[in-house]
Amino acid sequence: MSSTWDSGERPDFPRIDAMGWCRVLLRGIPLGLLCAVGLILTLLLRLIEAPLFGQRRPVTPYITRAVCTLAFPSMGIRFRRIGTPEHGKLAVVANHASWLDIFALNARQTIYFVSKAEVAGWAGIGWLARATGTVFIKRDRKEARAQTELFEQRLSHGHQLLFFPEGTSTDSLRVLPFKSTLFAAFFQPGFREDLRIQPVTVRYTAPTGQDPRFYGWWGDMEFGEHLLKVLSAPRQGQVELTYHPSVAVADFAHRKDLTKALEDTVRSAL
Repeated sequence: MSSTWDSGERPDFPRIDAMGWCRVLLRGIPLGLLCAVGLILTLLLRLIEAPLFGQRRPVTPYITRAVCTLAFPSMGIRFRRIGTPEHGKLAVVANHASWLDIFALNARQTIYFVSKAEVAGWAGIGWLARATGTVFIKRDRKEARAQTELFEQRLSHGHQLLFFPEGTSTDSLRVLPFKSTLFAAFFQPGFREDLRIQPVTVRYTAPTGQDPRFYGWWGDMEFGEHLLKVLSAPRQGQVELTYHPSVAVADFAHRKDLTKALEDTVRSAL
């Protein structure tokens, strides 16, 4: 996850007042405890799970899903799902608006995010990402073969990998062009024949009276500042996930054709 796209303008959010800080505490403390307990349980269970099952994770993903599901009522944000997550040898792609996407997409499906390598070193987010099995990759063409082998290894263990093809988060009101280089590995032998990709649209509805970009996180916005803004809101809005039917990689002659089809599908529900 990165936040490098910038629209050139920012919403003007009011300063947090006394009541706002009360809401931060009432929502933030349960959310923090929820994440901390989930992380501790995951790390403890991995001490048993890893020696017995290696890359397979038969237990700990359910902790992640439980934490992410409970995070939204903790924050007061409504959650809605349209369509059904698919199973099998599958990758998932979605638009990227905010750090909230991580909670939303984990809440309804056992998935493993594919992220740039730098995220592993981020305080807090990096720890959570490593504990939940995130796949870290370097954005370097020289690493293409190694990435293909890594994806193949994870998929062979039944992992469903999730990609953000925009490569950055946004203001939540748009879908940026998908980067076709992310799909190059899927056209290699062993992938192309039987791999399917399911597009998912993440759509946010801002709280009544707030800027439509309320949940977007982009440019040089600080994570802590954005988190406090969300937690302090008098009212909350909604996140909606639309699961579209999956497509077969084998049905596309080139990765750019596949990229365009997935981008159009994701954008259609936004």
